[in-house]
Amino acid sequence: MAGTRDHVRFLLNDRVVRLTALPADKTLLDFLRLDEGLTGSKEGCAEGDCGACTVLVGRLHRGELVYESVTACIQFVAGLDGCHVVTVEHLRGADGGLNPVQQALVEHHGSQCGFCTPGIVMALYALYMRNPRPDRNAVARALQGNLCRCTGYESIFRAAAHFGDYGAPEDDPFLAERGSVIAALAGFADGSSVEMETDGKAFAIPADTEALAELLARQPEARLIAGATDVGLWVTKFMRDISPAVFIGHLAELKSVALEDGALVFGAGVTYSEALPFVATHLPELKDFWMRIGGEQVRNMGTLGGNIANGSPIGDTPPAFIALGAEIVLRKSGDRRRLKLEDYFIAYGKQDRQPGEFLESITVPLPGPDDIYAVHKITKRRDEDISALCGAFRLTVRDGRVAGACIAFGGMAAVPKRARAVEAALIGKPWTEASVVAAMPAFAADFSPISDMRASAEYRMKAAQNLLLRVYLDTAPAKAVAS
Repeated sequence: MAGTRDHVRFLLNDRVVRLTALPADKTLLDFLRLDEGLTGSKEGCAEGDCGACTVLVGRLHRGELVYESVTACIQFVAGLDGCHVVTVEHLRGADGGLNPVQQALVEHHGSQCGFCTPGIVMALYALYMRNPRPDRNAVARALQGNLCRCTGYESIFRAAAHFGDYGAPEDDPFLAERGSVIAALAGFADGSSVEMETDGKAFAIPADTEALAELLARQPEARLIAGATDVGLWVTKFMRDISPAVFIGHLAELKSVALEDGALVFGAGVTYSEALPFVATHLPELKDFWMRIGGEQVRNMGTLGGNIANGSPIGDTPPAFIALGAEIVLRKSGDRRRLKLEDYFIAYGKQDRQPGEFLESITVPLPGPDDIYAVHKITKRRDEDISALCGAFRLTVRDGRVAGACIAFGGMAAVPKRARAVEAALIGKPWTEASVVAAMPAFAADFSPISDMRASAEYRMKAAQNLLLRVYLDTAPAKAVAS
């Protein structure tokens, strides 16, 4: 290890920022607006939902510079060490004027009050640099995390269809800067850890997982922060103290993805966006569900390990992975233990993670040839919403009978939980509508859901039962459904 630094450094647009005083809970949005006077990024929700604060963050990944959209309101500055932050103020066209995304929005009346426009520009700019002539679906996906109060989006869609009319990505000045940015970020990567404390709010940035394990051995109470899509709200909404914090979203050892013995093995630091190509290829049944996890900014920030380790009963990935028999690896110093994912969740707010342990990887077995696998999420709005309930189903059907079943739900109990009574009611029975209907009352033996702002207990129970029926209707032969 190269030692320990007492400062955080990153590129902000076209200059180096070096901070020797930085509280653990300083958000990027506050830093931009209050410290730097860059007021293009707006605070709309302070919880990563509306996208008005969207910026781009570039990181070196195996020597390649990758930019992604993030919401600055829940992104902590300490998590940006060694990165390039790009705000709307840095965008410009080849002639020094508006860039093609901005010009298209002007020409096609894509802005009214203008409050959300900078965030929309940044989200669409990330898309434009990948695809200057996107189709409607691509634009809709890029804007999942951006809420506009005025336009109804049609004018924005029209503008997006004409990005390419106003210039090509290869002529963008931002592209010409990449060589110097890569050199700067490579220079930042000195292999050292960071330890800082300002105003009593301490944090560390370990250089690697060995340094992380050593740090947690000394400070087992430290708060681990990867994407901050949940912890960010602890600060912005609940004013919680997160110190001492340990930022781990940069650790390359936690970013690996491998296919091993019929299972996907994800490092705990893999984001939803990084996992998507592997999910789409090896778990295509999960792709549509995956695209409903937050908006693009949240998928770029949130990690699989964070979604699990946080222990929320309405986390998106635990039911989907539990149904496949997933296991996790927990590490403490040099010791590791393997645990069934379903056993990790003990009670509300309590997980089987010992002081000093951190989640290192998740192993997700792939469905077999006789397996039916489906995951369904029920929300108030389709995109970028928290689950009222989420049901995941893996049913092994051989010779027309249910030979095995693993059904897991989020939002139906204090933890993500299997529906073991429903499973038992199905196993050994013919895979027919009559068997499914007969198994539905068993949900009452598995779950006693609560009523809250997202759904009533009665709605949750009926929806869970109907999701099982939906799985049957979606997979049964047409003749069986018609009969």
